[in-house]
Amino acid sequence: MPTRRHFLAGSAAAIGLAPLSAAPEARATTAVPAPAPATAGTATPNLVVILADDLGYGDLGAYGQQLITTPRIDRLAAEGLRFTDAYSTAAVCAPSRCSLLTGLHTGHSAVRANPNGVAGALKAGDTTFAEVLRARGYRTAVIGKWGFGPEDGDQPSHPNSRGFEEFYGYIDHGHAHEYYPQYLWHNGTKETVAANANGAKGAYAPQLIEQRALDFIGEHAAEPFLLFLTPTVPHAPSDIPDVGAYASRTWSQQNKGHAAQITSFDTLVGKVTDRLRALGIAEDTVVLITSDNGPHEEGGVNPDLFNAGGPLRGYKRNLYEGGVRVPLIAWSPGRIGAGTSDRPTPLTDVLPTLAELGGAPAPTDIDGLSAAPLLAGSPDTARHNHLYWFRDERGVTSRANTEDGGRATWLAEAVRKDEWKAVRFAPVRDRALPDAQWQVELYDLASDLGEQRDVAAANPSVVAGLVALMRSSWADTYARRPFGVRAQVQGPVVPGQAFTVTATLANGSAKPWTRALLALSAPAGWQVQAATATGRDPLPAGAALTQTWRVTPPATAAAGTQWPLTVDGTAQTPTGPVRYSAPERVSTVPPAPASDAYLSDLDWVSATNGWGPVERDRSNGRKPAGDGTPISFGGVTYGKGLGVHAPSEVVYHLGGAADRFTALVGIDDFSTNQGATGATKASVRGDGKVLFTSGRLTGAGGPVRVDLDVRGVKLLHLVVEDANANTALDHTSWALARVTVR
Repeated sequence: MPTRRHFLAGSAAAIGLAPLSAAPEARATTAVPAPAPATAGTATPNLVVILADDLGYGDLGAYGQQLITTPRIDRLAAEGLRFTDAYSTAAVCAPSRCSLLTGLHTGHSAVRANPNGVAGALKAGDTTFAEVLRARGYRTAVIGKWGFGPEDGDQPSHPNSRGFEEFYGYIDHGHAHEYYPQYLWHNGTKETVAANANGAKGAYAPQLIEQRALDFIGEHAAEPFLLFLTPTVPHAPSDIPDVGAYASRTWSQQNKGHAAQITSFDTLVGKVTDRLRALGIAEDTVVLITSDNGPHEEGGVNPDLFNAGGPLRGYKRNLYEGGVRVPLIAWSPGRIGAGTSDRPTPLTDVLPTLAELGGAPAPTDIDGLSAAPLLAGSPDTARHNHLYWFRDERGVTSRANTEDGGRATWLAEAVRKDEWKAVRFAPVRDRALPDAQWQVELYDLASDLGEQRDVAAANPSVVAGLVALMRSSWADTYARRPFGVRAQVQGPVVPGQAFTVTATLANGSAKPWTRALLALSAPAGWQVQAATATGRDPLPAGAALTQTWRVTPPATAAAGTQWPLTVDGTAQTPTGPVRYSAPERVSTVPPAPASDAYLSDLDWVSATNGWGPVERDRSNGRKPAGDGTPISFGGVTYGKGLGVHAPSEVVYHLGGAADRFTALVGIDDFSTNQGATGATKASVRGDGKVLFTSGRLTGAGGPVRVDLDVRGVKLLHLVVEDANANTALDHTSWALARVTVR
């Protein structure tokens, strides 16, 4: 079954103090003291990260903007620390935001490109800054654009699954382009925006987002909180109810709207800081204001009119400075002194910085370095050896393409070391291309901030060294060290029968923990028995505590029902107590098949899909053929089957009753007719053991026949994986998927 990772829901006072409903045989008895809520003068501040969408380096008055007014942010820049050399980690949204959340640059992160049909998703091993801080008792929220899919309220990449107890806004990257949406998500539920029904423009989403953010601050003013505020302005389109002071300008309507969006962002930031002051917590709050990449030129907006990149070359999608250098302002009256920093500071530094400010342990296998000492005025803040960027972008805009010399859709990567900046382009979409076939440019930012003079030919040794850094910064698969709590259920979960839950509490931080404990909570009436020791003291850095329980639901538990289980891991760290939580929802399985059956006619135990719902033919009375969406391979149509999109996993309960499983599996005509680039790999697993692997599947190659002995198998898993790092045309079908029963 898929494993979901969640961290503690609740305030700081909940750690070690709140009663936990658990079977006594599974609950450790040692209490962990709670961290105190933040109060004036303490070292544990509230944390607010405000991320604009496509705000350029030169779009704020504090960074030289002349035509657009941003007085509130300009004031914060004057009162706080203004970074001149801050960087997003990508030139487009999704990979930049993934890096910001996880502290990994685009040579290591889970999402390295904007979605091409299927939204990117965080991986199971990733840890967000919300998960890090929530373990220390912070109340956490992301309000605005999330940008990772699938668009489903119950999936492992959902904000509620990644440390944010409160979410309001857009899950999906594409949905976030709508300023008057028909719905927004509140946690796992779609909430209809009635004022926008039937295309009406009655409710402007940035205003809804603003109000939710202000409400969250007010509700949690008395306890430590983390607010990740991600409005969609000034991303295209330039929709806004009123262009305000720009109405009389001779600009196009798109440029007026764009300018008004930036000013509205400024107003939002001002309202947030006003609320902090009104509540008396401004001195106990650190606010970071930044952007996810350089300025856009979409929807008719002319960034050159506004000098949106300031002195820098390039736009959104370019790896030149204008595409990746962004504003960054840190403000906290009484904590952060006024000044300017030229420290090259990528947004990967946000996670370790917030962790240090909040007294929370952070993963050691990230690329970010804490800038917390710099915010406190220390000159000894660690500096990066180099900064790295990767681009795999298929979208093209005219100015960005011109800056790239017509290479906007080529693979590209860049590195900055000291004042040297190298950018290179691959003429084919293959990172493994030999270095000699890449086109490399070199710039000296100390004397050429606008990257106008390519000095690669005059500095071959510098080029060679920077290219070597590019190569060393990339990993095809970046294996993460375990951090926090993970739980795994080894089912099936059958009423009256025991199953196993195994959990680990992993100290992936740099320092040892003490009094490490694991405990399991189960529904009332369920029996929980610890099979191994529940504690470890000390828990060294890099080590993990593993615990196993045997769990038995009552024989009267209803089949086909979801039930909550929660594993809590607690420990004492050098900066205070932590609690990580891994809630699982287990399903008591439906009955095993009593006679031969198509799988599409059976209820599954669980189903996950890369995009959209799993398609199954149940719409017409479960007829033996011809019902539901037809599946075809090479023009031959099959009436029974399952349609999925990689990556996917559908699990069925056979209960040891079945004899054989047969099917055809392949990329169906639905995908093949749209393009020939789809490639997947299918496998069948029985109780965790691989029974079948298809090899590479393509539309041209046709389906593969499956015929397996499944005697004794309790859980049957049908798995489809992407086989070419491009999930756009990976719709795959299991046709005539059928089990026979002895």
